[in-house]
Amino acid sequence: MRILTSMSERVFAPYVQRFEALNPHTKVLVLNKNTNHALGEISLGNKRGFDLFWASSPEAFDMLETFDHLAPIEGETHHAFALSSLGWSWRKGNMDVPPQSWNDLLDEKYEGRIGIARPSRSGTTHLLLEQFLQDRGWEEGWEYLLALSSNFATITSRSFGVIDGLKSGRFDIGLSIDFLAISEPDIAFRYGRPVMLVPARIAKLRNGAAPALADEFVAFVLSREGQQILLSPDLNRIPIDKELRQTLSYSSYPSLEAALKLSWASYDPNTAARRYWMVNEIFDQFVTNQFSRRRTVWHKIRSLEKRLKLDKKSIQSLNRAKSFLLTMPISEHQIATMQPSPMPGPGARYAPNTAEQKVFQQNWQRQADELLAQAENELRNIGQ
Repeated sequence: MRILTSMSERVFAPYVQRFEALNPHTKVLVLNKNTNHALGEISLGNKRGFDLFWASSPEAFDMLETFDHLAPIEGETHHAFALSSLGWSWRKGNMDVPPQSWNDLLDEKYEGRIGIARPSRSGTTHLLLEQFLQDRGWEEGWEYLLALSSNFATITSRSFGVIDGLKSGRFDIGLSIDFLAISEPDIAFRYGRPVMLVPARIAKLRNGAAPALADEFVAFVLSREGQQILLSPDLNRIPIDKELRQTLSYSSYPSLEAALKLSWASYDPNTAARRYWMVNEIFDQFVTNQFSRRRTVWHKIRSLEKRLKLDKKSIQSLNRAKSFLLTMPISEHQIATMQPSPMPGPGARYAPNTAEQKVFQQNWQRQADELLAQAENELRNIGQ
């Protein structure tokens, strides 16, 4: 049996080992890929015959279902197995007073101190983007994300890179999903509010080589024994089993008890799935691809703001520069009227961008470059 997953070995290894022990003549092979590359693999027809897809991004499964890549088990095409939410992490003992809210992360004292993964290569970070876009609204959500980018130290290629960067001291704060941080003994984690609980899922794929074993493996993951594995110290994940959740020690999940009892904020994976490529591409054009230039401009703005004396004209130029950096010229209506995201596309390696995508990509790149150039031009005028 073959499993394609974005889960770390820490998550999948205990399940594989126990399943093989229960089925002595069965060998489970696991290929670990980030969510987008895994989707790209499946989009080409699952030519290597993977039986199961296992990931934390709920919208990934909605896309797979839309494009008919999932095989039902007992009438359901995907199955939730654990709950997760997002926040930020830091090394224990490294911060006297860590950030208390998402807005705290905008403080200039965190300039160059925050690590984030690239959403086009990390389903977890895509969840993060959608959380802000859905909770704060399209315009305010992008304004927050563009402002937050002023404090980024780096953009890693994988979700695991954020935790690794914290452990190595590359940066001080990492934006992450709970289970990646909570399972690390030297890393502290805080949930951002509102808490959006999202279900990690597992699904059976069409064209798999061992469909019967896939059914058995999913049944095992959802069984009481399988759910109990989530509570082991190395995993510290929140099971989907409601009865088992009642046994949780909330000291391991600060601020989460109320979230499990009340729905603080709902997450819509269907909306996220429909605009999956668009949101990732917009982030890449306005943040990832401009990272060094944007960081330089933000640093100069903050340095100029600390001057004791700036004339009225200079202050106006500074404000205009910030406005250009925080502007998202692409409307939610434009995104809503585009064709739904194709299946799905990390680029030419798996699923090449369509001709329509390439046009939007070029237009968004031009808009991003123009706004950044306008911000740079405003700063040149100061002091002249």
